[in-house]
Amino acid sequence: MEFDLVIFDCDGVLVDSEAIANPLLRDALAEHGLHMTLDEVIKTYVGRSMASVVSISEDLLGRKLPDDFLDVLQVKTFAAFEAELKAVPGVEELIKELIARGTQICVASSGSFEKMDVTLGITGLKQCFEGRIFSTTQVERGKPYPDLYLFAADQMGVEPAKCLVIEDSVPGVQGAVAAGMEVIAYSTRGDCDNLRKAGGLVFDKFECMLNHIVLR
Repeated sequence: MEFDLVIFDCDGVLVDSEAIANPLLRDALAEHGLHMTLDEVIKTYVGRSMASVVSISEDLLGRKLPDDFLDVLQVKTFAAFEAELKAVPGVEELIKELIARGTQICVASSGSFEKMDVTLGITGLKQCFEGRIFSTTQVERGKPYPDLYLFAADQMGVEPAKCLVIEDSVPGVQGAVAAGMEVIAYSTRGDCDNLRKAGGLVFDKFECMLNHIVLR
């Protein structure tokens, strides 16, 4: 199949942010009495919106988090991004090849526009997606529901069946499958089996992914 649109998730696919953000989230939750291992944080929250992170955490705690929980966490996270964040290895080459082939590309992320402005700006990827960046804040339901992917495809003028999604989380893969799109899952966390079960074709290197997409 030839794809008319490739939809990229942001965190963990375009920018190598998960290794920075997840330990900070773990520590922030621990400060408020919710003690989780890093693996538990990844399994519970990766791929979900921050609104969902707060909702799930409050259910686990049995009480509300402080009103400024996300604001405080964001300040710490953005500072760490400024110091450490890089693009995911190999993704720039894939983007350049897709652009050269005339394939449309866009971003559909559970993150906010503010966060993507920071992360894509730091890594220099923002210019590749100007005007084609979509956030879960624009739809009623976030991943694992298909709403965001369907919204992105509609905005780009492409039928869902002609879209390829590149994701790194189980909720993300589930949402893309539910949208009727083909899904490639990028895995560096040892969760290949879960990503396959969700419906993703799993790769652990972008070089291999590039060959699959552009040379098929």
